[in-house]
Amino acid sequence: MKRVTGIGGLFFKCKDPEAVKAWYQKHLGFPVNQWGCTFEYDPKAEDAKASAIQWSPFKEDTQYFSPSDKPYMFNYTVDDLVALVEELKKEGVTILDDIAEYEYGKFVHILDCENNKIELWEPA
Repeated sequence: MKRVTGIGGLFFKCKDPEAVKAWYQKHLGFPVNQWGCTFEYDPKAEDAKASAIQWSPFKEDTQYFSPSDKPYMFNYTVDDLVALVEELKKEGVTILDDIAEYEYGKFVHILDCENNKIELWEPA
């Protein structure tokens, strides 16, 4: 039986794709190209970190994505959330809250250049 085995991409509409790619490259280090960005990961590599992608449907009236008015929010994993947040503050990126820490990692929310809410996660 055929089944989905993972998430192959995140596709979304935006007003200015080139500006959005430039913002993500500058502030979050995305290795962008003409199509966007590909994160390559080989789970069998010796130096590979354990990884997971969370898929979570939310109720239609959730406020969790606010202040963005988009019906989605991306979560990106990072290596050192504290250091990244300090750098993003210097760069003038909107940081929406303080870093929260749970048994499964640290989280913070930011806005990109088109006011899309982003959740940054440093796994435990």
